[in-house]
Amino acid sequence: MALIVPFRALRPTPASAARVAAVPYDVVNAGEAHALAAGNPLSFLHVSRAEIDLPAQTDPYSDAVYRKAVENFETLKRQAPLVEEDSPSLYVYRLKMGNHVQTGVAGTFSIDEYERGVIKKHEHTRPDKEDDRVRHMEALNAQTGPVLVAYPSAPALDALVAEAASGPTEIDATLDDDILVDLVLRLHT
Repeated sequence: MALIVPFRALRPTPASAARVAAVPYDVVNAGEAHALAAGNPLSFLHVSRAEIDLPAQTDPYSDAVYRKAVENFETLKRQAPLVEEDSPSLYVYRLKMGNHVQTGVAGTFSIDEYERGVIKKHEHTRPDKEDDRVRHMEALNAQTGPVLVAYPSAPALDALVAEAASGPTEIDATLDDDILVDLVLRLHT
């Protein structure tokens, strides 16, 4: 199994989490992102899809989009506010959509393990999309789009996740009428 590493998250306060929470950048087009973020200056879509704050004809891969993402990220950090954790942690999260519940652990993983095949690719992505997200991460100096990593049963980790998932949540954020996101618990390391 790949090594999972704790990190110091930059996350919204519980009071602003529902307004910051947004769908992943790649499940909506620019028009849909614009509509979802309309009237909500704290929506993370202003960072992950910064082209929504530029003229409609703007090339989504232009330098202006990455500059706008940096500007929007800095604004969001102040206005939400976003708070950096004091110490590295792993995070148990839960997503609910209708009757479906998915629980997972947020942490960081090794690019070297990915390249060596320890972490298996679950999809083949287009180079232009990969380049876009690399440029986005480099501009912001942050990974803003988590990658879902599945793992085979690991009893020790499964027990920690189950224990955390049975307790109170730190943050609840509803994206819309159907999707609820909970940050269940920080697992201090």
